[in-house]
Amino acid sequence: MSQALIQTGARLLNALGKHSDLIMQVYINGTVDEQNHSPKVLEQLVQLGVLWRPESQSELRLKSAVRTLLEGSLQDERNRTINANIGASLASLKTLAEHYKEALHYNKYNESAAHMSDLTEHVYQLSESLSNSVRVLFGRITNEFGYVSSVDAKIRENELAQGQVTDLLSQLECFRFDELSEIAGSNRELRHLLVVSLQQRFSKAAQELSVVQARLIDLLGRFREFQGRTRLLKGYLLHMEQHPDFAPGNYTNLTQVPVLFNQSSSVMSAAAPDVNNVEHENDYQEIVSSLTHIHQRATKHDDAEPQQDIDVTEQSTVSLEKDELQLAIEDFFCEVIDSGQPKTALTYYEEKALAFDREVWMYQVIGGYQALADQEKQFFALDPHGENDKTFTGNFYINDITLGLR
Repeated sequence: MSQALIQTGARLLNALGKHSDLIMQVYINGTVDEQNHSPKVLEQLVQLGVLWRPESQSELRLKSAVRTLLEGSLQDERNRTINANIGASLASLKTLAEHYKEALHYNKYNESAAHMSDLTEHVYQLSESLSNSVRVLFGRITNEFGYVSSVDAKIRENELAQGQVTDLLSQLECFRFDELSEIAGSNRELRHLLVVSLQQRFSKAAQELSVVQARLIDLLGRFREFQGRTRLLKGYLLHMEQHPDFAPGNYTNLTQVPVLFNQSSSVMSAAAPDVNNVEHENDYQEIVSSLTHIHQRATKHDDAEPQQDIDVTEQSTVSLEKDELQLAIEDFFCEVIDSGQPKTALTYYEEKALAFDREVWMYQVIGGYQALADQEKQFFALDPHGENDKTFTGNFYINDITLGLR
């Protein structure tokens, strides 16, 4: 069976090479001019699956598989084919992986090798499909959809590309690497194919698609701007055709200038020093030195004033009184020390009927503990109570604090 398959493939490749001029003409023109070619040659290409006739009265065209092959190999900028059927490919990968694991379990090494070969080919085809889809999008963006002439056509192509990017991103959500990792298990070859290779390709494709999406949005803005200017110019030309004697008035002589013409910018921009300009360095030094000189003159003028007597009497000591919140924190710490039992901040808050805000009270308890010296801090233990956020990981909400002795 494999020998027959090899012979059929060889005949197909020989026909492609022998009739390459005909195939490329069909690729460029879209159809075959049957009058300029032998009916026997055309029939042979139809039987090999290179050409086909969609309807009985229609002309011969290239098969989609051959056209896709040429578009991918030639990197034709007109190529708009993007394969977004990732879900079906992943389902095939999972099925082949189960076949491979079952063959290994029953020691059927020949079957397992065949399944591994198919699985490897499917993984690489999926990776190549993702790469080709991103390459097609980048190719169309690079030339700014140069294969269409009008701005409206470019906008339509841009919207089509944005839809294809959205479809690809939604298809990428089909990847479940936890499920693939579970299928691979401890098998080294399966893990390399289903987890490592696919995850690398997935990460790269996701990053490239985000760049493609940003550039498409930027291009669409430019196309919209061109479209607006084109409409304005066409409207002006149409107005001139309908009113050939139209002449713009002298708007400078009007007392009320229309807003459209009252858009002049300022003649001189605001002055600003350029500290990075080396040529101005001497000027800056002179300015700074003059400022220093003024400061020195002002100092000499102050020295000329009559001196005042200095009062050397003993100054009264200044006592810093602690606020009520700080005193309450100290009382809380002292009560824990006296009792020797741990106590929560809210329990003490309710026992003493404190008038502070509950959240401020807990913040101050934490701050009082953090303000202790390292030697004093080692005698206390601060244990927060709370819960993790249900939506965002890494966020811990503190509901109460227990203070105790070590």
